[in-house]
Amino acid sequence: MNIKVCGITTAKQVQQLDGLDIDYAGFIFVPTSPRYVEGKLDKKQIKTADFDLKKVGVFVNPSYSDILDAIEDYGLDVVQLHGEETPEFCSDLNEDIEVIKVFHIDETVKSIDKLVAPYDNACDYYLFDTKTSDAKGGTGKQFDWSILEKSKIEKPFFLSGGIGLEDIAAIKKFKHPDFFGVDVNSKFETEPGVKDMAKVLQLKVGLK
Repeated sequence: MNIKVCGITTAKQVQQLDGLDIDYAGFIFVPTSPRYVEGKLDKKQIKTADFDLKKVGVFVNPSYSDILDAIEDYGLDVVQLHGEETPEFCSDLNEDIEVIKVFHIDETVKSIDKLVAPYDNACDYYLFDTKTSDAKGGTGKQFDWSILEKSKIEKPFFLSGGIGLEDIAAIKKFKHPDFFGVDVNSKFETEPGVKDMAKVLQLKVGLK
């Protein structure tokens, strides 16, 4: 079970996640987010540190050059796209770096397989989050995971959206051959951008 902790804003917390053997740390490059990394993370320190975890840049409808700048500045390993990025945009980017394409799910989505089909050859992973009004980033709410269990998908995917410690049993019960990991954020914070590492450790232990 892979674990991605998103919304990290300090180098110290990246080091702590790495020490807990967390697989992915997410840095948010969305200026309207309270977890926006610019001016908080030391770019050089993050780029040059020897982490085992993968550094994920999280974007919403970015320009190609903005992504390339962030990859260069922070030494990103993966890019996560939350907006209306086209399959062509994802595919071009995928030539340079691993790509996670995010899909926002609500009751209007009837077929996951139709939703993801255009991106089948354009990215490495999918991430399924909850759709809430016009929110493009993390919503902190859950959708009905059963729609995924009924879908083929055929690409590694992350579950996201309001996941907390109370969901450990449900996560362990959730079955799909392509279920790759969980993406957590707000329910593991003491305040926006500051993670409670004791809770992260509880999640790690609970999902073993």
